[in-house]
Amino acid sequence: MRVIVGLGNPGRRYQGTRHNIGFDVLKELATRHQASLSTLAHEAEIREINLNGEKTLLVAPQTYMNLSGRSVGSLVRFYKLPVDQIIVVCDDLNLPPGKLRFRASGSSGGQKGLKDIINHLGTEEVPRLRVGIGRANGKMDTSSYVLQKTGKEDQEEMAHAVQQAADGLEAWVKEGIEPAMNRFNVNK
Repeated sequence: MRVIVGLGNPGRRYQGTRHNIGFDVLKELATRHQASLSTLAHEAEIREINLNGEKTLLVAPQTYMNLSGRSVGSLVRFYKLPVDQIIVVCDDLNLPPGKLRFRASGSSGGQKGLKDIINHLGTEEVPRLRVGIGRANGKMDTSSYVLQKTGKEDQEEMAHAVQQAADGLEAWVKEGIEPAMNRFNVNK
């Protein structure tokens, strides 16, 4: 079994915001692969898909971004999953809008949801897919920027990034992290 964790914040208020790109990717995968109805467990909305013949859970923690580790830690312990069988999809301020970056492990890079997951799992060996959202221009603070809806200038690029991220996650399930990194971590 594989688990794809998309990070975001629950509720209509946050739909379409930069911080919810992980939820957007899960939605795309759910549509592509006729996901089961969602269930609530482990403080997450969970849907199941069959991806390349493998049971794959799409997990959207409902704890709010910065507490995502509580949900993911509970799920990993319940299913007794090796960490390399999960992947976390999150936004990244340090990447240009729409750019993808798969990593097998590493620090949180300042992404608080990923940091909480790393803390709860007790390891940085957590595969992740970062989706670039860029940085705010001017004097807007970071939290206002990430919780703002994607601007019109970035909408097309971000929609394309969601499609590419879903493609990359399908490759991760089928081929593993290294091939996904080689194919999707390209410069624009």
